[in-house]
Amino acid sequence: MMESNMRQNESMQFLEVNGSQQKSPTLMLKSLQDSPDDPNIVLAKGCMEYGCQHYRRRCRIKAPCCNQIFDCRHCHYEAMNNIKVDKMKRHDVPRHEVQQVICSICSTEQEVRQVCINCGVCMGKYFCEICKLFDDDTSKKQYHCEGCGICRIGGRENFFHCYKCGCCYSVFLKNSHSCVEGAMHHDCPVCFEYLFESRNDVTVLPCGHTIHKNCLKEMQEHCQYACPICSKSVCDMSKVWEKFDLEIAATPMPELYLDKMVSILCNDCGFKSCVKYHIMAQKCPKCKSYNTRQMRG
Repeated sequence: MMESNMRQNESMQFLEVNGSQQKSPTLMLKSLQDSPDDPNIVLAKGCMEYGCQHYRRRCRIKAPCCNQIFDCRHCHYEAMNNIKVDKMKRHDVPRHEVQQVICSICSTEQEVRQVCINCGVCMGKYFCEICKLFDDDTSKKQYHCEGCGICRIGGRENFFHCYKCGCCYSVFLKNSHSCVEGAMHHDCPVCFEYLFESRNDVTVLPCGHTIHKNCLKEMQEHCQYACPICSKSVCDMSKVWEKFDLEIAATPMPELYLDKMVSILCNDCGFKSCVKYHIMAQKCPKCKSYNTRQMRG
């Protein structure tokens, strides 16, 4: 009876597929476990087990600028650009110039490549030979943008490269964003981090200028609704302008200022005009915005 059960269990490990018997997933897994030298197993060894807070990868880089070893270029930046380092010694690692990497599995130093020449492990499921980028976490949907010259995340199908702005934007902005020459090639106007290589989310304002999403949120929390660069409104302010109308109507100016006129420039539409002065704000007669500035009395 026991021998019969064993034969039955053994036969159950095969599945009938298109008229032929195929190994079941359980038996296939057992076969892999019994074959530690299988190339696929060697390649996958240590996947998602190594790396740093920035990347999951199975190698470290040797910085060509200082010949020191770091988990990634961001780790280098944090170590070599902090306040504890002498100003004259602070520097960034040129990502495209990295030539040597060290395998995290066998510690073999070698030229940049995806598969270790010694132990055969894949040092990064995503690998860009141009950027020298390794990453096992492919859920980020990394891709190399030829226009930007660096790797981006989010999936190539979800972004397009605007050659005038000089950066990648969401496909939802393809026909609606305002082009600004080199829009991403400058520092965030709030925190002053270089936006083009920033790892934090960046948003495009209606005027075309760019800013960190969190920095914009912080601005709005402090009731700042104008672009720090060009002063145009960063969102629809029509409801706010309606409240301004009510406040101004309820706050008449003293007789001395009733006929006072001032020249204004509208920050939103750029229209210049001469309007009646009010201590609260001056309204643009063209676009009805109160986002204006006084030019002269």
